[in-house]
Amino acid sequence: MRIAVLTDIHANREAFLAVLGDAAQRGVDRHAILGDIVGYGPDPAWCCERVAGLVAAGALCLKGNHDAAALDGPDVSYSPHARTAILWTARQLDPSHRDFLGGLPMTATEGDTLFVHASANSPGDWIYVRSAHAAMPSFRVSEARVILCGHVHIPALYACDRQGRVAATGFAMGQPAPLIGSRRWLAVVGSVGQPRDGSPAAGYAILDTDRQDLTFRRVPYDPTETVAKIRAAGLPEALAQRLMTGA
Repeated sequence: MRIAVLTDIHANREAFLAVLGDAAQRGVDRHAILGDIVGYGPDPAWCCERVAGLVAAGALCLKGNHDAAALDGPDVSYSPHARTAILWTARQLDPSHRDFLGGLPMTATEGDTLFVHASANSPGDWIYVRSAHAAMPSFRVSEARVILCGHVHIPALYACDRQGRVAATGFAMGQPAPLIGSRRWLAVVGSVGQPRDGSPAAGYAILDTDRQDLTFRRVPYDPTETVAKIRAAGLPEALAQRLMTGA
């Protein structure tokens, strides 16, 4: 099975559509969405509805921290721009959107793969996996051979050997990275709607459970329309600038 793994859509309709189109061209069998459907971007209601449609068709979907904040309010860890955006987002959601987001699980396990928005250890604490050291607790609390997460907005791949040693592993964008059976793996998928690694192209990954490999992909799209909608909504200009630079 080929699973398109999407995360951190962040209410970016244009990036989301670009990724869905790319995944369809590559003949994926299923979608897995790792949370943060909303937040930052200008189309939270539309993105909720599109994701709900995918779920109705068999997709897996999890709750992210921005999804939770849209329901419960942002906590003190949110930056001023993120806080402004999430308060605006909450006003755009009707009861059906809120019910959908509220009903999403924090984690899901299928076969030997664990899906989670942030880290496998204490998922509701929204821990950022930015290093091999930060990835290690996820391997310790889970027996999954493959852990897939988002939250960081920067793609990364970590391997855990039989002695429990964890190290970052290089990969080539667009090329399958073999998930060797003698190791366990944790992948930070990147972000559909708000990349932060210097490339503005939308990011996602394809997990091939038959071939046991993972392909990180970037999909160019024109953010001009998204940027115009951010400005029209009165959201912080920094959120528009970030889409153009991927920084």
